[in-house]
Amino acid sequence: MTNVAVAAISQEAARAGTRVAREGGSAVDAALSASLLAVISHPGMCSLGGACFITVWPPDGADPVVVDGGHEMPGRGLPEARFGRGGEDVELDFAGGMRTTVGPGSVATPGLLAAFDAASERFGAVPWKELFGPALDLARSGFPLPAACRVFLKHAHEAIYGVDPRSRGALHDAEGRLIEAGETVRVEGLAQTLEVLAESGAQSFYRGEVARRIADHVQAEGGLLTRRDLASYEAEWRRPLRAAVDEWSVATNPPPAMGGGVLAAALRLLPGTPRNRNGWAAGDVRRLVDALEAVARFREREVLGGDDVDGAIRRLLDRAEAAAGDPTRMQESASTIHTSVVDENGLACSVTCSDGYGSGVMPPGTGLWLNNALGERDLTRGEFHALEPGERLSSNMAPTAVRHPDGRVLAIGSPGADRIPGIILQALLGHLRGGLSLEDAVEHPRLHVEVESGEARVVAEPGLPLEQVDLPVSREPDRSLAFGGVTAAALSDGRLDAASDSRRDGGAALS
Repeated sequence: MTNVAVAAISQEAARAGTRVAREGGSAVDAALSASLLAVISHPGMCSLGGACFITVWPPDGADPVVVDGGHEMPGRGLPEARFGRGGEDVELDFAGGMRTTVGPGSVATPGLLAAFDAASERFGAVPWKELFGPALDLARSGFPLPAACRVFLKHAHEAIYGVDPRSRGALHDAEGRLIEAGETVRVEGLAQTLEVLAESGAQSFYRGEVARRIADHVQAEGGLLTRRDLASYEAEWRRPLRAAVDEWSVATNPPPAMGGGVLAAALRLLPGTPRNRNGWAAGDVRRLVDALEAVARFREREVLGGDDVDGAIRRLLDRAEAAAGDPTRMQESASTIHTSVVDENGLACSVTCSDGYGSGVMPPGTGLWLNNALGERDLTRGEFHALEPGERLSSNMAPTAVRHPDGRVLAIGSPGADRIPGIILQALLGHLRGGLSLEDAVEHPRLHVEVESGEARVVAEPGLPLEQVDLPVSREPDRSLAFGGVTAAALSDGRLDAASDSRRDGGAALS
């Protein structure tokens, strides 16, 4: 048995990871099993029909790697007339208001299980089937609706999750009422699908009976996803972006995702911040806001809507390096779950999964909700169906691993859409520089800088010293689900530690 620290979106998921580790699994096995349970038990936040990125940093001088299981543009072999259809715009009163596109035309080719399969094959110590044990038990018995899911579904259950009768039946009672937090969710067909995946491997999702059911249903409903798209999908191994926090080395998600690049650029803009070893002082918060505003303006201006995310991220990092800690020099006249695991040997594994806000589509007999990644305009050049079939979408996900020369190691990440890089930044710097314990850094109040049509404003939770911030400030009445759900696991001086964000009812466990 390898001792591990697991931080996940729920206590049940964290325990699932330690269960697999006790049965001989590696830290990566623990992360995958915890993530599987979290994915199937958090409707509205994630699903097996989504995307995933996995950062793994092995010990003993090995280089970190990232498994890219990001969404891909479907539609191989379809006539041009099929594109641009099958989507419906919806507006939700969530996180200050948001607009997205749902329906069968919003479904991108999902890469989550391909990424899990690649990571398991390279870093796993137990058979693929054993990773599914905890998730299968939960799918068979039903699971309580998490409170954080209920908060989102209150806004989305009619417009997104109440359209497909199978989806509606899983989340509503006989009178059509959205079930309450803690009430049991039973998803017809989910356990049977997990049994097939456990026995036959990920290939059954991409080339077998599960693939046929998914693609044929999406096609019949007017979407783009085909059997050929699923059969062609492959996870990609990538070299992570690197950054530094004093003597710590940071590895995070590279392009075509943009979340890791935004995080790395913000780190370069904040040398020595926070300067207060007791958390975030007013001056630290002002510098934080300046940095987040600078990268947000660049993101809006040069990353979103562009056709070269890789080049834009390189320019962003170069600009941040040249700014030498002065964010003003960059400015010119820019639903998800996470699991973090480390083991006693110093391996760090950081897993982020997402299906966007969900398409509302559930193919018959599968029990699987599908993503709406094509409806997220900041991931697709700002237009519906603008990408070429087979092209990988961008992503805000930024699973991150951090290592110190003395052997200390940290895995960290968060959900939160375009807030993800700033969420991770604040927790990471609060812990590494701000003198906060891992738990205190994860629970600390956070802020976000929004830039829309060139106008910037700060959205902040209570408890931050904002008197030196000169942007308009919108204050949340309480800590908010919209500010993510950080999970972090660490090895320091031979001691394992884990912390998970109470904003999303997170859980942590040690084996």
